[in-house]
Amino acid sequence: MAIKFQYNKTALQHIDKQLKVRERALPTLKNKEAALRIEVKKAKTTAEEFEEKLSERLQAYQRAIELWGEFDNDLVSIEDVDLSIKKIAGVKTPVLEDVKFSVKEFSIFNRPGWYLDGISIVKELARIAIEREVFFQKMQLLDHARRKTTQKVNLYEKVQIPGFQEAILKIKRYLEDEENLSKAAQKIVKTRIQEMEASV
Repeated sequence: MAIKFQYNKTALQHIDKQLKVRERALPTLKNKEAALRIEVKKAKTTAEEFEEKLSERLQAYQRAIELWGEFDNDLVSIEDVDLSIKKIAGVKTPVLEDVKFSVKEFSIFNRPGWYLDGISIVKELARIAIEREVFFQKMQLLDHARRKTTQKVNLYEKVQIPGFQEAILKIKRYLEDEENLSKAAQKIVKTRIQEMEASV
């Protein structure tokens, strides 16, 4: 990326300021990237743990599959999912606070005795599935932020900082050459004036 600039002291000061801003920001960005990388890994691990836990629970209840055919699926429903927001390295991520269920009224005497256990099993499975989903969402948000931060680190490190350094060098050389030419011109003029005065 070619940095546009003019060959004067104002441009030199502006570019120098831009360079310093990026050099100061780079370590912070690198730390943020590292922190996000760790958090993405944690969220992924936790989401996979919930995935395993859900699979294990479903396997455990698979033996009673015939009983689940008798279970009334409309009996338990999710009323509300309470989420809060937690900032991790400047990224807003969801945190599951609570899952509220609503259970329809039913007659304990007209239903099988295991219905109460069935309700608690359905609640447990739903909570695990929701928690897993929250961690997958968290992982995606953190990973997106990490990719953006990595792009910015690369932009600063590989493009902008070297570009600004090169521009500063070019402007300094130009100004030095201009100053040398000016001094040389002054010497020539001074010498000619002295020669003219000497010849008069």
